[in-house]
Amino acid sequence: MRKMFLNYINNQKVYFCFLSLILLLFFSMTPNKARSGEEIINSHGISTFGELKYKKDFKHLKYVNPDAPKGGEVSIWAFGSFDSMHPYTTKGRAGSLSSAFFESLLTGTADEIDSAYGLVAESLEYPKDRSWVIFNMRPEARFSDGSSLTADDVLFSYEILRDKGLPSFRAVIEKEVKEVEIINKHKIKFIFKEGIPTRDLPSSVGSLPIFSKKYYETSGADFEESTLTPALGSGPYILDSLDVGQKIVYKRNPDYWGKDLPINLGRNNFDTIRVEYFADYNSAFEGFKSGNYTFRTEYMSKLWATGYDFPAIEKNWIVKESLPNGDMAPGQSFIFNLRRDQFQDIKVREALGLMFNFEWSNKTLFYDLYARIHSFWENSDMAAEGLPSDEELSILNPLKDILPESVFNNPAVIAAKSSEKQLDRKNLKLASDLLDEAGWKVGSDGLRVNSSGETLDIEILNDSQAFNRIIEPFIENLKSLGVNAKHSQIDNAQMTERERSFDFDIIVGNFPMSFTPSSGLKQYFGSETADVSIFNKAGIKSDAIDKLIEVVMKADTRDNLKVSVRALDRVLRSYRFWIPQWYKDVHTVAYFDIYEYPENLPPFDLGVLDFWWINQEKFQDLKAKGAF
Repeated sequence: MRKMFLNYINNQKVYFCFLSLILLLFFSMTPNKARSGEEIINSHGISTFGELKYKKDFKHLKYVNPDAPKGGEVSIWAFGSFDSMHPYTTKGRAGSLSSAFFESLLTGTADEIDSAYGLVAESLEYPKDRSWVIFNMRPEARFSDGSSLTADDVLFSYEILRDKGLPSFRAVIEKEVKEVEIINKHKIKFIFKEGIPTRDLPSSVGSLPIFSKKYYETSGADFEESTLTPALGSGPYILDSLDVGQKIVYKRNPDYWGKDLPINLGRNNFDTIRVEYFADYNSAFEGFKSGNYTFRTEYMSKLWATGYDFPAIEKNWIVKESLPNGDMAPGQSFIFNLRRDQFQDIKVREALGLMFNFEWSNKTLFYDLYARIHSFWENSDMAAEGLPSDEELSILNPLKDILPESVFNNPAVIAAKSSEKQLDRKNLKLASDLLDEAGWKVGSDGLRVNSSGETLDIEILNDSQAFNRIIEPFIENLKSLGVNAKHSQIDNAQMTERERSFDFDIIVGNFPMSFTPSSGLKQYFGSETADVSIFNKAGIKSDAIDKLIEVVMKADTRDNLKVSVRALDRVLRSYRFWIPQWYKDVHTVAYFDIYEYPENLPPFDLGVLDFWWINQEKFQDLKAKGAF
């Protein structure tokens, strides 16, 4: 306190100093503590459940190499194009990694599922009920231009995201935060609204990106508009150069303020990160073969099984390996747009799902490299299985009047199993019966029509050439069912626009769920976001799902969370608004033999751009050999 007083007196008149100190003392005491003596937790991090893995005095994250050398470049590829460097607006198509400029008060790790540690914030204070949180910010934090990062910037960032951010985000955050108050230059308090679950809210507000208030005030930039000029951030990387639609190069900021923090040691090792854009998957692969970029995660099973026989492989210039992936399956699937009339009957959705033959696809197209997704929390212990347990029923029974009867009487929905022939006759018969029951009868021309004589028209939108071989057999099967199905391949700009305007029947998408799901579920499945959220692609509106999300948000132990998520998962799957596809429990990667990584990789992130590093001797050797 004495130091604070002396610093203050150097800049202000004595009487103002005295007044400010009194106010500081007042606000440093929370109202709850002052009134009730409630215990206030002061910590370097926060965990949703249980203890933090890393103590206050930790030296570095356990999965990094703190002595990793700095330097060199890592290069990756991206699909399609970009016309913006602003990832927080719906306008334009943001460049890959364009959020890397911005930091947050807290940051997570790759070896824990529900913990966050101070980054811009040195510590945080909160009561046991988490009804509010105070962040004590690091005075040394700076934006990349050297200007101070203060509580004013945090407040500005929250307000601009609340008022001008993505609509889905605004719809959620407005219902969570009551007010934000600046206590002093480096201290800010978030107070949450009463009557809502607060379990995750300190972490949620602590993870918001921080923008420079001064930058927006002086530059005249409009937060809602797309731009190729990135906003000022405080992160370890800044923009080096870009070629619109072709390439983006990020360079490590040599003056990055946080490079010596324990949370950052052994990380951000590359001098530059280069992103090369390609129009399609095949041209991207050819670019890798020729050394146009140096690291590739292989998502196409056919290429992984048969395509890695080119000269750079034969010369041992490229490493090809499978690395452990302990993360949850990303929920890749065909997604129905429930805003369309033809999908209102669940029998229609179930029938169409029967026509996707995963078993044939896996054997014929994927070389048996994939496993089928059944759950939104696949590859975790939160996936619903079999009939609901007694614990699940205690959550589901109060909703019995608004839930399908099948939720209670049938095992959790799993994707239908098919034969190894492209068209499974058994599933075709089941699907045909379902469409008959739904009022879609086969007409004289073989097409399904309803009582009004309308055909059952379905368009699958796709912007990836690599998916053609998967979608076309599915289209053929749908036509065998009498569906007037077509596959439309469009460019990625059109795809972005049509997704945002919900102008599609079926698309390929993902439902990336968390090990500690909370209010973010509303963005994917909440009724309040169905007409605005770019994440709620299906347009889900269900009172039952809304109520179950609230139960998940209120879970106060890990065991209670598991039960509530299983109940939600069971119900989500019963609505059949997706046709689940596949996943792998390993990272299939290929890279030029110039990179190294820690011996013990963390389970939840491969971390190529985070904590890998370059071996300069290997780089010089391969460069001399003409590898790139």
